[in-house]
Amino acid sequence: MLDAYRGVSDVVEVPGAVVLLVPEAPGSPMLNRVVGLGSSGPATEEQLDAALSVVPSGTRFYVAVAPDAEPSELAPWLSARGLEPGWGWMAFRRGVEAAPAVETVLELVDVESPRQRAAFARIVRQGYDLPEEVERRLAGTPDTAGWGCLLAVDGGEPAGAAALFVADGVGYLGFAATLPAHRGKGAQSALLAERIRRAATARCDLVITETGERRDDLPSNSYRNILRAGFEEVGVTANWVGTAA
Repeated sequence: MLDAYRGVSDVVEVPGAVVLLVPEAPGSPMLNRVVGLGSSGPATEEQLDAALSVVPSGTRFYVAVAPDAEPSELAPWLSARGLEPGWGWMAFRRGVEAAPAVETVLELVDVESPRQRAAFARIVRQGYDLPEEVERRLAGTPDTAGWGCLLAVDGGEPAGAAALFVADGVGYLGFAATLPAHRGKGAQSALLAERIRRAATARCDLVITETGERRDDLPSNSYRNILRAGFEEVGVTANWVGTAA
């Protein structure tokens, strides 16, 4: 959901696409992305070049190509500009009926205090292997319109984090991460169920999320947790990765 990241990224609008940038993390294509290309009508090479031109030099970035993006020539256009296929993201969706019950010793709490905000930012940053400079931006997520942030706490110690963005009857689940020492305690399954419940309370009709596409040589814990929570696969967004000249 593009609107979810407008408040936590620097946004540059270009014809036919939107460029999301986080200057504090120039090496993270997850945070520096060209999105929407070819999704609202066939893209052109001029639109692609316009989007690429605003990515700061040296930034590692994705061009996200949705399953229904047009035209079919997008892939060879990206390849001709030096980009390569990266790890795609599988999109999921479900209704707002309750998720399966989750047994966990962890307590779920809203992110409100400065200490909780710092813990949320630290867990997300570590979970996605981002630079420390990103923590200040992440700590501001609870203040961003539409976002609600949660911590999973183990005996007073923050163990996991996740967030829910609500807009136009849709709940988007993002920023899910668990510290290595607390994995296997059901943090993410509990956070998934609680965010689905909150989406229903917010009168959403649909809940969506995504994670890395399933491959034999890549982790799939998040993928399994999402399926267990009752989500269905929608399709893979291809992420073409490059470094801005």
